[in-house]
Amino acid sequence: MIVAIHQPHFLPWLGYLHRMASADLFVLLDHVQFERRNYQNRTRIRIEGTARWLTVPVIQRSQKERITEKLVDNRLGGARAWADNHYATLRHAYASAPCFNQYAAALRRIYDTRWERLVELNQACLDLLREAFEIRTPLVRSSELAVEGARGGLILNICRAVGADTLLAGMGGSRGYLDAEAFARAGVRIEFQHFAHPHYRQRGAAPFASGLSALDMLLNCGPRSAELLRGLASPQESLAAA
Repeated sequence: MIVAIHQPHFLPWLGYLHRMASADLFVLLDHVQFERRNYQNRTRIRIEGTARWLTVPVIQRSQKERITEKLVDNRLGGARAWADNHYATLRHAYASAPCFNQYAAALRRIYDTRWERLVELNQACLDLLREAFEIRTPLVRSSELAVEGARGGLILNICRAVGADTLLAGMGGSRGYLDAEAFARAGVRIEFQHFAHPHYRQRGAAPFASGLSALDMLLNCGPRSAELLRGLASPQESLAAA
């Protein structure tokens, strides 16, 4: 069984979804420490040809808070302020995108809900993307597995807990701290993700921007996004379908 493991991100990018779709099981690493200025509570979208951050405000109680403990800050400017602002920003950025109206109601439902915990908001956003991109990979939260450890040791313990024989590692920092020999002794093979970012027509005349939220592709390309993510459709086919 191939397992992929990653922290829950807010409206994650295409590479995140690609790794999830390529695994037999995806573990949301939600019991580790929350990282400030990371993707756990923010994402990038394209506004008038420029990549901009879209950030969920969170309450800072302790630097050692785990992701699963992190609370959304509903205090500033009233409980609805940040959510209304997010939706208005997305509407401004993508109202002219071919498929915005197709997903606007689902986005509005997410932003009309009062979220207390960041992990629950991230899960709702991920559910929307999983359905749209036709990703059926089962999800498990690490907080449900009763596993401990740090860095590579924690990842190996999760692999053992779920019975994985292959870890599908990402393209980021994990390459530096995974102990291949320790994994081999435990009977777990490490396979690194190979992901070629698809190109598609984005809003605005500026050059193509990669690494944005997967929402950018979805609102521009619609139902063909699932095939485009997997390399089964060309950008031209995707635009024609939109």
